[in-house]
Amino acid sequence: MSVSELFVAAARKYLSAGRKSLSAPQSLDLASQVSAVDLGLKPAVLYDINGACAEQVKHYLSSLQSLQLVSKSLLTLDLNGNGLIVNPVTVKSNLEQVLCDGSNVAVIDVCHSQETPTIADPLRGDLKRMIQDLLLLLEGVQQLDEVERLLSGGEKCEEWNLCTVFGLLLGYPVTYWFDHTKSFDNCLSMTPLTVVTASWAGSESLLSDSGPHV
Repeated sequence: MSVSELFVAAARKYLSAGRKSLSAPQSLDLASQVSAVDLGLKPAVLYDINGACAEQVKHYLSSLQSLQLVSKSLLTLDLNGNGLIVNPVTVKSNLEQVLCDGSNVAVIDVCHSQETPTIADPLRGDLKRMIQDLLLLLEGVQQLDEVERLLSGGEKCEEWNLCTVFGLLLGYPVTYWFDHTKSFDNCLSMTPLTVVTASWAGSESLLSDSGPHV
């Protein structure tokens, strides 16, 4: 089997939800994202294609590692049932940089009690503690054996705003925050995405302009 066929076979074997398996294009797109994480081009990828659980994502990753399609350094992170494939070295580096000066991420406070979104300090108390908790969780990587490469956030996840956590783990330059202990509503305008076409000197470029949305 070719490398592409191996990736597709692994996805279809381990990531089925009910009777529905991933299509070949979906499988190859996921493979490209996991490969990017393995190369350190992305810190992590959140699996959200279908209803496959974190345990299934772990088996999928383990199969890729056994086939030597990706390195053994990657692991699966289970956050309240959400499965992420993580490059722990890259993620830790990003989180440590946030703690250092907060310059590599903008946190947008979208609490429903506000009229409009505002920029929040990424090093404010609650956000800082959450980042420290994530770093402490990742320290547990060294205690995992090569077979059980599943790291769980456990009950600690209940204290975290997972919207913010996903943004931080995935390396987004901007991530949303809201006080989930009070409400999951937000003050975003839900402005629809608008695509604008601009042309110059015989060339054409698509520029995307949108208001904040989730």
